[in-house]
Parts: sequence; structure tokens; C-alpha cells
Amino acid sequence: MKKKLVVLTGAGISAESGIKTFRDSDGLWEGHDVMEVATPEGWRKNQELVLDFYNKRRQQLKGVKPNFGHQILAELEQDFDVHIITQNVDDLHERAGSTKVLHLHGELLKVRSTHNRNHILDWSEDLHTGDLDENGHQLRPYIVWFGEDVPALEEAIEITETADYFAVIGTSLQVYPAAGLISYTYSITPVFYIDPKPIEIPNIQNKVEIIAKPASEGVAILREKLFEIEKI
Repeated sequence: MKKKLVVLTGAGISAESGIKTFRDSDGLWEGHDVMEVATPEGWRKNQELVLDFYNKRRQQLKGVKPNFGHQILAELEQDFDVHIITQNVDDLHERAGSTKVLHLHGELLKVRSTHNRNHILDWSEDLHTGDLDENGHQLRPYIVWFGEDVPALEEAIEITETADYFAVIGTSLQVYPAAGLISYTYSITPVFYIDPKPIEIPNIQNKVEIIAKPASEGVAILREKLFEIEKI
């Protein structure tokens, strides 16, 4: 049986494809205060602004491509049982060929009913006020906003608990509950932490190997290390 490699990815891997992250600089996300476009309060205050913001993000996504890091993770499925848990809302992992991808914070190419969060639809074009589900309720971006529960968290924990190897790629480990996933690994599970500016991981018993490189370069090094351990 293939060893299970569980990978937690964040904005750093998507940034190399040209998708910006608000946590990189001044707290703005594409020129917007995240509290205006990524909270239930922002939605209630200015629905048109929120819809326009995610319409632009959806269009931007069509103009970018998976990078080398995404591609290597997809190729690793040949030798490992790879499960990707991502904080990213883009579909770059899937487009690179990864087959087991769990999105913690939602997906840009889906929308959901404002009345029922489990009523989810694929959606690749612009979303407007007046776009309704079959019961007449407004549709909204399928994004987990700040202050909302993370529906996929329980599944993410279950996946993490079965990891033979756990890798963290391109995330600041400051956004919870995603950052807490690492604590659900067994203490004997090797952890690889890929980030050009790694932080200290508190209260961790695992052996952590830090790869202080950008995502794509770091993933290539990760592959070499895993192949060396498994003698592939």
C-alpha cells in the first residue's frame, strides 16, 4: 500500500501562479478591506460590492495556471496516497491533476444558497443579485467567511489523523482552525514545513523539517526527501 501524504496548502502556493493574498502586505485583498468582502456583516452591508469582488476573483482565476508546485503534488500520487487540504479557494490543485482535494474555506467556482449552506451549485460565470436557488433564495459565493464555521474541518481532522507524512506548504499557520490541523498528527509522523519565512510551530512533538524555500522550489525538495526515505 502507498504511504499517505497529507498536505496542507495555503496562499503561498497560489501566489506563484499570480493569485494575490491579502496577508502579504497591507491587510487589503485586491484593494479591499477583508471585513468588507469576506464577512457575513460585509455581505449584509453591501451585497453588490461582495458579489462584484468575487466575480472579479472568478474571472482572474480563468487567467492563471497551476505552477510547478501544484504539478509535483499531483505527480506524487503515482507513489503516495496524496490528500490535499487547502485553505485556497481556487481550483489550481485540481487543474494540475490532484484527485483528492478538500477545500477548507470554500471554492470560487461554486455558489450556495443563502438559506441552506448545503445547497451548493457549480458556477463559473458572474453571480448577480436576483440569481436564486429553486426555492427563491439568493445565491452567494461558496466561501467560508471570517466568523463562519468551517464545515469541512471534521473531515480534514480525520484525514490528518491517518497521515504517514504531513506537509505544510505556503501558509502562515496563523489562520485557525486550519493552523491547528497539525496537532492532529501522531507524534511519530514526520512533518515538513515549506515556507520562505517559516515561523516557530508551538507545542509540537513531531520531528519538523523546515524547508525555507518558496512553494514550488520547496515541493521539489520535499519530493526528493520523500523518495529518499521510501527508497523510490
